[in-house]
Amino acid sequence: QVHLVESGGGLVQAGGSLRLACAASGLTFSRYSMGWFRQAPGKGRESVAAISRSGSTTRYADSVKGRFTISRDNAKNTVYLQMNSLKPEDTAVYYCAANAQSTTGSTSSRDYEYDFWGQGTQVTVSS
Repeated sequence: QVHLVESGGGLVQAGGSLRLACAASGLTFSRYSMGWFRQAPGKGRESVAAISRSGSTTRYADSVKGRFTISRDNAKNTVYLQMNSLKPEDTAVYYCAANAQSTTGSTSSRDYEYDFWGQGTQVTVSS
C-alpha cells in the first residue's frame, strides 16, 4: 500500500522559511515524478512545484518562483519543498503527490495526473 506522509509545516512569520518533507513508502519512488500542491481556505487546489523522476527537471508556479525549491532524494524516498521569503498568501494546506504516468524528465502541474496523495501539512504565515 502506498503512503505519502508530509511533515515540516507550521506557523511562521512573513519573510521566514520552512522546509517540507514528504516520505514515500510502498512504491518504487524513482519511477514517480512528484509534485507539491496547496489549497487555501475557500480556494481550489493549485500546483506549487513538481520534479521529475531523477530530479533533473523542475517546474514552479509563477507565484513561488525564486522563493521555493523542490528537490528529492531517491535513496531516502523523500521529496522536499524549501520555502523561503514566505508571505501570508502562502498560507494553505500543502500536499505532496506521486505521478506514475510520468516519462523520463517530465513533470506535471495537473492534479488529475497524480495517482497518490498525502494527507497534507498546514503552513500558516502570519503578517
